Amino acid sequence: MKMSPSKVDDSKEHSSSSSILPLSKRCSPSTVPRSRLTTHLSSSVSFANTSHVLLICCFITGLLDSTLFHAYGTFVSGQTGNTILFGLGASTSRATTRPYRWTKSLIAIVSFLWGCACFSHTTRVLGKLKRSTLILSFVVQGAIVLLVGGFVQAALVEGRLLKLTEEMDWRQCLPIALLSFQSAGQIVASRALKLNAIPTVVLTSMLHDLATDPRLLAPWSSNPKRNQMLGAFAATLLGAIIGGFISIKTGQMQSTLWLVGGLKFSIAGAWLMWPTGEGEDEL
Repeated sequence: MKMSPSKVDDSKEHSSSSSILPLSKRCSPSTVPRSRLTTHLSSSVSFANTSHVLLICCFITGLLDSTLFHAYGTFVSGQTGNTILFGLGASTSRATTRPYRWTKSLIAIVSFLWGCACFSHTTRVLGKLKRSTLILSFVVQGAIVLLVGGFVQAALVEGRLLKLTEEMDWRQCLPIALLSFQSAGQIVASRALKLNAIPTVVLTSMLHDLATDPRLLAPWSSNPKRNQMLGAFAATLLGAIIGGFISIKTGQMQSTLWLVGGLKFSIAGAWLMWPTGEGEDEL
């Protein structure tokens, strides 16, 4: 069957036009979704309801600090408590049966400071409110927590609670350092999201701001900042209670670590689906 001259010409014209089309202009189906994903990840998140995410971080703080204090006698988020423990250890090391316990608190403080510097610098370089930055931050935090959970599960470090001994177990320094480092990512995120009322890792200054709020007794809907601070306190307290309950029931710390790691990755997933901000400038 012979094609008509007009159809032959049309086919030749179509093939020749497509062949001379620059390679950069040719769009394969696989490049379109990738471009959309890149655009989505590079967009800034909306500030709306971000306080809910930070309340979960406060809950995580309660979980971790109550569990780590039961296991190792130190904190990984509450650096005020670690400072006191460090000071007590430095001044009473000869009068205690645990002369090197203060080193755990010192390691936690230094690791937290290093985490603040690393997370803050990375956030500034990549973009404070970028979706990809927040996702990366909480993926790293979650991965560190799960890594420590794996160490404990494999019995590479002590994971039994209420088993503090007089002799210093230097293997405990590794999970303390890692968990303190990752906890810094939460307060860096709260600063990036302009939610200083929910620092997620400290309560003292927040309780001061709450008690001195001139509109403390205002109707619930008219004072969102007060509501956020109350929620942060309640979430941290609830996390500590549940962390203690898990500790008593299991006698191991890895159960809490699996829970915290799952929550961190869930937050990262939430940032992936979070609404895009419109006209919201970064600090």
